[in-house]
Amino acid sequence: MKASARQRAFREVGTVLLAAALLAGSSLLPYWRIVLYAPQYPGGLQALVYLTHVAGDAQEITTLNHYIGMKPLEEAAPVERAVAVPVVLLFGALAVLSGTRTGPWRWLLRLPLVLFPLGFTADLAAWLWHYGHSMDPAAPIRLEPFMPVLLGTGKIAQFTTIAQFHVGFYVALLASLLALLDLRRGPQTEVVRPKAAGRPVEVPAR
Repeated sequence: MKASARQRAFREVGTVLLAAALLAGSSLLPYWRIVLYAPQYPGGLQALVYLTHVAGDAQEITTLNHYIGMKPLEEAAPVERAVAVPVVLLFGALAVLSGTRTGPWRWLLRLPLVLFPLGFTADLAAWLWHYGHSMDPAAPIRLEPFMPVLLGTGKIAQFTTIAQFHVGFYVALLASLLALLDLRRGPQTEVVRPKAAGRPVEVPAR
């Protein structure tokens, strides 16, 4: 491949390659953070939700949630946690491949990466709803089914929670925006001069 052809190919996939790298890197960072305050924990307990695991004070929060009959945090999304890294790598690879395509395939191959932050949010909300509607009826504190807070501040019984997206989510969101903006830019074009005399024509770079 000639140098000019290599440069042109890199221009085609450069932005989306960066987006794929950002998405892959986000899997090493926490996506969501929840801080729980209770009378016995005035300084708060923090749980950090990654794509593959839960870190921080998750065990202590689970112990407190036991009083209202809520399931352990560590048991949420077992399938999603198991496939998160392969899925992220696959979405990144498809997005990079989309940079070499035109037409509908350019959109379809990149769509999983673009929609990944939205998919994470929807999945997280679904699990929160499930946890708030499947509490143990034999728990010491009986509560009506509820939707735990996804973003912002919530209060249940003597527990106050503050929930927010964390750095991994914003890195994935940046990857999504870069890939989407690159789609809006569209494929580059190159001027091809036929051997025979005639006007130059523009054809999409592949």
